[in-house]
Amino acid sequence: MITSSQNPRLKWIRQLQDSNRERRQAGAFVIEGVRLVEEALKRGWPACLVLYSDEINERGRSVVQGFQQQGVETYEVASAVLRSASDTGTPQGLLAVLQAHTLPVPSTLDFVFIPDSVRDPGNLGTMLRTAAATGVQAVWIPPGTVDPYSPKVLRSAMGAHFCLPVIVHEWISLRELVQLHSLYCFLADSEAASVYTGVNFRRPVVVIVGGEAEGASQEARMLASETVHIPMSGQVESLNAAVAAAVLFYEVVRQRSQ
Repeated sequence: MITSSQNPRLKWIRQLQDSNRERRQAGAFVIEGVRLVEEALKRGWPACLVLYSDEINERGRSVVQGFQQQGVETYEVASAVLRSASDTGTPQGLLAVLQAHTLPVPSTLDFVFIPDSVRDPGNLGTMLRTAAATGVQAVWIPPGTVDPYSPKVLRSAMGAHFCLPVIVHEWISLRELVQLHSLYCFLADSEAASVYTGVNFRRPVVVIVGGEAEGASQEARMLASETVHIPMSGQVESLNAAVAAAVLFYEVVRQRSQ
C-alpha cells in the first residue's frame, strides 16, 4: 500500500493534473471516479497506472480487477493520500493514468466540430459529450482552446474522449484538412444574416463555435465558408457556447434524418 503523498507516483499524478505541458511530454492524462475509469476499461483504452483506496465500491473493485488482468500496474493507496492526488477531492476511491491515444478518424468525413477559443473546461467537455451523442466524427482542437485532456474537461465530457477522435491541430493543418475532405465550414455568429435552420447541413460540414468571452478568432473567420446565427427573443445577447453547439449539432441531425 502507498501511504505517503510524497510517493513518486503520486507526485507524477499531481503534475499531470496540474500541467498541460506535463501531459503532453508524458503522453498521459488522469481520470477519476468509477464511471469514467470503467468506461476507459470497456473501450480498451491503454492505461499506465491505476490507484484505488478502501473507499472503492464493488463496481470499482471489478474495474481494478479488469485492469489487473490486462497487466496494468495497480496500487492500493491510503484514502487521504489518494485524495491529495485528486483534482476533485472526491475520487470515489479510484483514479487511473491513461496513455494519450488518438482514435482513428474515418477516411470520409462529413461532420466535424471545431471549438474555437473555448477557454472554459466545462463548456468544452459538454461540447464533446454532445458531439459524441449527435454523430460528430471528429473534433479538431485549434490553438487558443483549453486542453481537451485537462481534468475538468474529462469530467464534463463523461467518457466522450473514448469514442470520439479529439485531435489538436494548428490552423494551417486545419485549412489543409478542410480542403482535403472538401468540407463546408459554418461558423456560429450572432451577427450573421443566415438563420441556422435555413442553411444546408446535409453536405459535408464543419461546425465552428467560438468561445463566449472573445467570440470567434480571426483564423476561424478566415476558415469559415458561411456564418449562421441562432435567433433569440428577449434581451439576451448570446447563448452559452455549449448550448449553441448543441443546437447546431441537432439541426445537422434533424436535416439529415429527413
